[in-house]
Amino acid sequence: MTVSDGACIAVRGYGGTGRSILLLHGLMGRASTWWQASRWLADHGRVVAVDARAHGDTTTPTPGPWPTERFVADAVEVIEALELGPAVVIGHSMGGLHGWELAAARPDLVSALVVEDMAPDHRGRTAAPWVSWFEAMPAAYESIAAVRDAFGWPRPSVGDYIAECVREAPDGYRLLTEHAMAAAIAGEWGERDFWDSVARVHCPTLLLEAEESPIASEQMAAMAKLMPHARHFRVPGTGHLLHDDAPRRYRELVTGFLTGLPG
Repeated sequence: MTVSDGACIAVRGYGGTGRSILLLHGLMGRASTWWQASRWLADHGRVVAVDARAHGDTTTPTPGPWPTERFVADAVEVIEALELGPAVVIGHSMGGLHGWELAAARPDLVSALVVEDMAPDHRGRTAAPWVSWFEAMPAAYESIAAVRDAFGWPRPSVGDYIAECVREAPDGYRLLTEHAMAAAIAGEWGERDFWDSVARVHCPTLLLEAEESPIASEQMAAMAKLMPHARHFRVPGTGHLLHDDAPRRYRELVTGFLTGLPG
């Protein structure tokens, strides 16, 4: 669908009926990275996922990067155009940030929120080490298996995630999100904090932190203290892709949260 600045946001429906569930992926991801979770989430409502700007099949008339507020505006326009609101919003990493910013800015559109492994304050951190690592990688990979090999150590879940986020080109498989763009989007997070918005989230909220998170830095426990209706769980044995590293535990926690919601 086309939003107010001319961007065409790719929307994927995963079926289900009843309450709306909007899925927001993490940095470098796309809507289809939610496929496994969507199969059981569809038992709890109408499931819709989007490709964020600079990700997946979404296209924009002008180059980015864009501030967090623009990503949130996209989510608002999707919810309103598809008549999803108020929706349960489930976000991983970057999508979690966009989810709580949406809940803070437009509480009328968010009935409940799940945030997976994201912190509100990254000030002082830069994406430089990450960019250097990406720049050492080839521009194209000869196969999907080669993508999994390149990104799947020490956690195979990361290789599987990135393998979903490439497209075949004449010279091989290329990432859908350029590393420089991803770094620029994440670079904003190192220049500001989002604590004020966290404190304005009043809907039921589930905060899921990976035990071996490279990003949450135990800030999610502090988030739970600021949100009046939040529960926080730290999931053992998981990295940043918690929903892939511990799919049964993730399903258990999210299902319990959804079935406990009013209505």
